[in-house]
Amino acid sequence: MSIGSIPSRYRIQIDHEQCMLCERCVESCPYGVFRREGDRILVSSRQCTACHRCIAMCPRDAITLTERPVDYRSHPVWTAGVRESIYNQARSGKIILSGMGNVEPYPMIFDRLVLDACQVTNPSIDPLREPMELRTYLGKHPLELKLRQKDSGDIELLTELSPTLQLETPIMIAHMSYGAISLNAQKSLARAAADSGTFMGTGEGGLHQALYPYQQHIIVQVASGRFGVDINYLERGAAIEIKIGQGAKPGIGGHLPGEKVDKEVSSTRMVPLGSDAISPAPHHDIYSIEDLKQLVRSLKEATEWKKPVFVKIAAVHNAAAIAAGIARSSADAVVLDGFRGGTGAAPKVFRDHVGIPIEAAIASVDAKLRQQRIRNEVSLIASGGLRSSADVAKAIALGADAVYIGTAALVAMGCRVCGTCYRGLCPWGIATQREDLAARLDPEEGGKQVSNLIHAWTLELSELMGAAGINSIESLRGNRDRLRGYMLDEGTLSVLDVKPVGA
Repeated sequence: MSIGSIPSRYRIQIDHEQCMLCERCVESCPYGVFRREGDRILVSSRQCTACHRCIAMCPRDAITLTERPVDYRSHPVWTAGVRESIYNQARSGKIILSGMGNVEPYPMIFDRLVLDACQVTNPSIDPLREPMELRTYLGKHPLELKLRQKDSGDIELLTELSPTLQLETPIMIAHMSYGAISLNAQKSLARAAADSGTFMGTGEGGLHQALYPYQQHIIVQVASGRFGVDINYLERGAAIEIKIGQGAKPGIGGHLPGEKVDKEVSSTRMVPLGSDAISPAPHHDIYSIEDLKQLVRSLKEATEWKKPVFVKIAAVHNAAAIAAGIARSSADAVVLDGFRGGTGAAPKVFRDHVGIPIEAAIASVDAKLRQQRIRNEVSLIASGGLRSSADVAKAIALGADAVYIGTAALVAMGCRVCGTCYRGLCPWGIATQREDLAARLDPEEGGKQVSNLIHAWTLELSELMGAAGINSIESLRGNRDRLRGYMLDEGTLSVLDVKPVGA
């Protein structure tokens, strides 16, 4: 006996008295939910992904969406999601792909950390009337500066400084590759980075020529597949990032479905047209810290030692030991990507069950580097599920120098987090290569919206720092005394090195 059909996740209904038959819903939906027959719009709810494009475009508010209209019998173990996964794999015998970040109901540690504030004896600072320093430098920092006074009275710096990146805000835009997202989406992010005095990452998809004007605000990525990597690519980046792993899928490589590899993506990534771009799980020239050091130094040599080189790893249980090795490899920064990091396509089982929270990884890595007295050797960048300026402040207080935001930037451009990025049918023009869909995203407007988000978060970060009596981002970094844990167990508090509320 066959499994039969499973309950629809969503129900779309149309108020036919309000509907004016403009067919905007038909034009807007790439999933085939709507069709017109005679004087009515008919609906196929099973095709719906809850992207909300139809609702946003309807001029008469005639469309409503209901989630789980007919659900499974409730069960604490065999949930609807578990049963659907089994049904789908029983039919197909294949790995289930998903987009975006972890959807399991793990507690958010950020939500159980509260920020401290100063009053009376340690007064707060008013950021509207007093200067706040949020400028951040990413790279190696010397333990001391050696100076010499010349006969003329001028001061000469004797210490040789490593190249660094200067950020006007400690918020950067995460690596999202061309192919996973559209060129218009990448243009939007590049504009936002330039407007905000920060940087965006290319992901492992190479660098399209349309982004060359923004190259001073772009970090290029070298991943295991080496897609799009050549000397021109390396020289155009303000910095280089070696991707060892990412939070959404630790231990495996990237995957861009062939449906999204059109002519432009093929040329930029240097892969065959229409073929799946699957990067290997490991770098085949890195099997030790010594091998990593060789690649880091090779990339620096290729770019005449003018650019900082970062190394990105997924947040896993031994991230602290790995980061200590990276700090000794000549790398300039460690990027930690937590298990809530987003992705265009990943096996669902990896996305939801592999890795650790970014909060624990930041704290453990920062503590390890301090214990070994090499914290100045690398900057620490946190990414993976940061949703607000409060998350940014807490990440920096736990030990990060700066953060990457990815999904938040996509949401600022209109993303509804429907999680079907891998299908290449994004109705908002973000995670798609279909020309008609990608054209829906205006890079100027999208860039302004992301820039507004970064600006707003930066203002809020200044306010949070002022309330804590801090006027420099350097004073917030690793300042765990500004945090308190609420409803966190002793083990987690110990890893975070944070006191409980009231202590």
